[in-house]
Amino acid sequence: MREALLDRFLRYVQIDTESDPNSTTYPSTEKQFDLLRLLRDELIALGVPSVRLEEKGYVMAQIPATPGYEDRPALGLISHVDTSPDFTGRGVRPQIIEYYDGTPIPLGDDAMLTVQEFPELLEVLEHTLITTDGTTLLGADDKAGVAEIMEAVRYILEHPELPHGRICIGFTPDEEIGKGVDYFDVEAFGADFAFTVDGSREGELEYENFNAASARVVATGRSIHPGSAKGKMINAIEVIYLLHASLPHYARPEFTEGYEGFYHLMHFTGGVEHAEAEYIIRDHDRALFEEKKALMERVAGEINAAYKREVIKVEIRDSYYNMYEQVAPHGEYIERAKAAMLRAGVTPRISPIRGGTDGARLSYMGLPCPNLFTGGANFHGKYEYASLDTMCRSVETLVYLLTETAE
Repeated sequence: MREALLDRFLRYVQIDTESDPNSTTYPSTEKQFDLLRLLRDELIALGVPSVRLEEKGYVMAQIPATPGYEDRPALGLISHVDTSPDFTGRGVRPQIIEYYDGTPIPLGDDAMLTVQEFPELLEVLEHTLITTDGTTLLGADDKAGVAEIMEAVRYILEHPELPHGRICIGFTPDEEIGKGVDYFDVEAFGADFAFTVDGSREGELEYENFNAASARVVATGRSIHPGSAKGKMINAIEVIYLLHASLPHYARPEFTEGYEGFYHLMHFTGGVEHAEAEYIIRDHDRALFEEKKALMERVAGEINAAYKREVIKVEIRDSYYNMYEQVAPHGEYIERAKAAMLRAGVTPRISPIRGGTDGARLSYMGLPCPNLFTGGANFHGKYEYASLDTMCRSVETLVYLLTETAE
């Protein structure tokens, strides 16, 4: 399995599947179909009886239950094929580091992967690592998950002695730009419960994520010559600054961790007459999430009251919610995932996602969908790497998760 998994992963990462947030098509880039068509063909070649590639770029496949196991819950695995537009994924040339010993790994001429900067590398000592050459991202997010699902499917089909319920497989586009499940047909997918295979460090099992919202702030000023501005000028930049300074200083990404939420000023543009800002608002706790949104609106109201006119508008739109509310009633599947990890020699690492996944949206579309580890790290840039050893344990975990075998 090890060499087959490595070969599969290396083939997939060399296919450019970068998504485009500015596109008006779906998927956002035609080149994502290059990998999607390959996955469709490989699933058919493996002997999966039901495989289809949909017009919107979803590969959907089902493996029927073993005779006598038709009453078991149908389990699904989902990964996305696109890579982040934050860094180029064209012309990926992976490096293979056998038996990593902790020494710095050169990434081209001007970058180095070191334990000092990335202490989590200490967790993969003596592993085989796959890194970039410093000119591209690697694409382990999420082609590691794609390769692991494909290897698990291959193994299960080659071992009919492993009984299982119906298995549902899904590969999606455009996750990196927040549109991965815009057209995902949950009913047609056919699973009762699913897992995205899109995590990072070995043992990660994630079923809590941020509640998320975006906020657009627009300030309208009044431009007057500075020499005669007293009592007349309204500086739109200063108006937005007033709002920003009124938000809790330490409720920002650079000061928070774990379950702590934040406001994040993403973009700012403008001048005296007109200024705009874009924020994201995040918190795992739904009540604290609502408080954060309410505070921003209240501050804007106070600013308008102080100016005795509407100088600032705040438009807040919810993006997604914490999947825990949908996953918690199905604790038996979480326990099943933990047991599968332990059988694969993996210690479960339960941690909140400081972000969101397709699984969060799917959970509110009627398909509870926690997230499992892949072995990749440092996503979206040239410092990205993956541990082949952890990837292999991911495949073992998926096999144990999907099948029913004696201990």
